[in-house]
Amino acid sequence: KNFGVQTIEVQSGDMLFLATDGFVDQFGGPKGKKFMRRRFRELLVETAALPVSEHESHLRNSFDTWRGEEEQVDDVLVVSMKVP
Repeated sequence: KNFGVQTIEVQSGDMLFLATDGFVDQFGGPKGKKFMRRRFRELLVETAALPVSEHESHLRNSFDTWRGEEEQVDDVLVVSMKVP
């Protein structure tokens, strides 16, 4: 496969998130539906307002609450970093 180089401009204080699709593809919630991208973006905006030291627990709690009793369907990786 050929991969293209993507360049983004960042400024001091920006928060960056990198994630696999495991979070958005997770079934759960009151109707057993997927988490979906829109809800994930909203969660990341909410998470970005927190101190970086709280990101993992906030994302983990949100994921576990959404998943409930559903089986985890995929690997989940979310990396957050604040630009110094």
